[in-house]
Amino acid sequence: MTAFASVTLEVADPAAGAFYRAFGLEPYVNVRSSDTPSTGFRGFTLSLVVSQPGDVDAFMAAALDAGATSLKPATKSFWGYGGVVRAPDGTICKIASSKKKDSGPVTRHIDQVALLLGVADVKASKRFYAERGLTVAKSYGGKYVEFDTPASAVTLALYPRRALAKDAGVPQDGTGSHRLVIAGETGPFTDPDGFVWETASA
Repeated sequence: MTAFASVTLEVADPAAGAFYRAFGLEPYVNVRSSDTPSTGFRGFTLSLVVSQPGDVDAFMAAALDAGATSLKPATKSFWGYGGVVRAPDGTICKIASSKKKDSGPVTRHIDQVALLLGVADVKASKRFYAERGLTVAKSYGGKYVEFDTPASAVTLALYPRRALAKDAGVPQDGTGSHRLVIAGETGPFTDPDGFVWETASA
C-alpha cells in the first residue's frame, strides 16, 4: 500500500513554482494556489540532505539567488554542516550534510528530501499514523519518528514542534493554515496537529 505519496505546498503566488524549479526541489514537491490565511511558523520544514559542505553552499546560493531569505547561514556544527532558508512562499528549507569536508567536486545532487512535521506529541502522532497504515522505520521515543516511505521521493518524519522551530531558527508560534497538503492512499483526514491529508490520485 502506498501510504504516503506526495507533498503539495499551497502558495499565495503561483509564481512560487519558479523558485522550486531553480532550487532543485521541483521533482519532490507540487505547488498549487491558496489564499488561506497563515502567519508565523507553519509547523513543518523540508530537509535536503546532500553529500558534502560544498554542495550545501551551492544549494544555499541557488536558493538565495532564486529569492529565498537566510534564516541560518551555513556553518559547521557537531553533526556536520548546514544552513536554513525561507522560500519566497514561506516554506522553510534546511540544507545539510553529515560531512565537514569536501571529498569531491561540488554538485547539485540531493541525496534525500525529508518532510519534517512539527507535532505536539511525537508518540501520540506516531500511534495515529501507524493506525492509518504507515510503517515506522526509525523511532527515538518522543524525540523523532521516521516512516518507511518507499513509494515516495520524500521521507516523512515527526519532530517536536518546539524543537523543529528552534532548529529552523524561528519562533514556534503560528496560526492559520499549514499551507501543506500530504497525499496518500490512507487519506483523506486531518491529523492531531492539523496537517491535512488527501487521497492520492491513481
